[in-house]
Amino acid sequence: MENTQTKQINPWLTTIAVMSATFIFVLDGTIANVALPQMAGSFSSSNDEATWILTSYLIASGIVVPSVDWFSKFFGRKQFFIACILLFTIASLLCGMSTSLDMMILSRILQGLGGGALLPVSQAILLEAFPVEKRALAMSIFGFGVVVAPVIGPILGGWLTDNWSWNWIFFINIPFGIFAAITSKLWIFDPPYAQKQADAKIDYVGFFFLTLWLVTFQVFLDKGNNADWFGSEWICWTFGVSMVAMVLFIYSQLVKKDSIIDLSVFKDRSFVIGTLILLIVNMVLYASTTIMPLFLQNLMGYNAFWSGYSLMPRGFGSVFAIFLYSVTNKIFDFRILTFIGILGLGISGLMFGFLNLEFSMINIIIPNVIFGFSIGMTITVLTTVSMSTISNAAMTNASGVQNLLKNLAAAIGTSLVATMVSRYSQAFQTHLVGFLDPNNPAYAEKLAAMTSYLCQFDVYAVAYQKAQGLLYNQLLQQSTLCAYMETFRVWGIVAFLCLPLLLLYRRKKA
Repeated sequence: MENTQTKQINPWLTTIAVMSATFIFVLDGTIANVALPQMAGSFSSSNDEATWILTSYLIASGIVVPSVDWFSKFFGRKQFFIACILLFTIASLLCGMSTSLDMMILSRILQGLGGGALLPVSQAILLEAFPVEKRALAMSIFGFGVVVAPVIGPILGGWLTDNWSWNWIFFINIPFGIFAAITSKLWIFDPPYAQKQADAKIDYVGFFFLTLWLVTFQVFLDKGNNADWFGSEWICWTFGVSMVAMVLFIYSQLVKKDSIIDLSVFKDRSFVIGTLILLIVNMVLYASTTIMPLFLQNLMGYNAFWSGYSLMPRGFGSVFAIFLYSVTNKIFDFRILTFIGILGLGISGLMFGFLNLEFSMINIIIPNVIFGFSIGMTITVLTTVSMSTISNAAMTNASGVQNLLKNLAAAIGTSLVATMVSRYSQAFQTHLVGFLDPNNPAYAEKLAAMTSYLCQFDVYAVAYQKAQGLLYNQLLQQSTLCAYMETFRVWGIVAFLCLPLLLLYRRKKA
């Protein structure tokens, strides 16, 4: 009976339900980033302490992602999906009402636990709702939500923070969450393999090692840069515990019958290659999304809203890419479309790498449009292709595994980009400080001119010291600029590394 109902449901109604849930979850992954300083001030905490508002959410959601297949069997996928939406919505209310950092972190953990399952379950439901020949269309719709929501997040978060308060970046989830829960109740039905299974058992050992692995690994990534990475003893221990827990988790999943995830999905060649490329693309995406607002705020003086607004051209590029893929996927080999996407991703990174402090808005718009187009094309194509040979019964498990790995890649990309900017800035500063030498004619001329100007307001000795200070500040600014540009170029080159992996695919249409 359940399977018959599934066939009778209009897939577009199912799409509305699952995309409503997907959109608010992905949006919340970036909407809080620009409001972090305001939240830190509200809770009288440091910016370093406030980063746990973001970290706790990522850890909690990461723990749930690979477990979605088991939870779906234990509770029934539809009931589990609706319960996650409601938990996410209630937690959003608690986040907005938080009066202390501890309350906020606890609420974000609940929000991550509720939201972590929304993305992989939505992807699985959407792929099943459409016949195989229309899966490219389904993933175009899914890609629209997954790619555009992170772009809208900083813009909406900056506007709400600047015009209302940071609390509203969480309150706006409530009506959308209620709508998603109601429509999911009406328009989603479980096929037999996704219904509650009486013989489902809890893998306590696997879940323990999974939690230990992800928690310690996230702490390692978040705190590693400030603690000088492996120069810190406690960071070494944290990383060691994380790696041991990862090995034990994988071993437990191989030997246990009722495991959290089914690792046999890695026998699928198409799934493995597509997921590997998606990991690199996700690292580039989140690294770029992290670094661009920082560059605009720290060096260009943009506020939270305008730094988020500058990413809007990516949304337009993504929408165009998704539309183009939906009408051309039956005409061109998917490897050609993926090649175009990866090539554009690398080119846009190199274009960002040649900016300076006197660029016009068009210098930001063009590479952002290319970047958005490339991300939209690559993610949509590869998500479709990597799942094309997965059976419907294994779809939830495969989606959970893939999204777990993508989340880890996003966390690694975010952490690495912060470290790269910091280390490159130090390196360029060490290199450039040698030019602040009185024997350097250019420096001596600039110092004399600036000292002469400042003598109008102070005695010569004070004016001379101030001129030296101003020139050194310019050096710091230039070294930071060089660090950002070098980081952009490196991530552009990283994107090109995906191209040889396309040769591993067998020739076929998406």
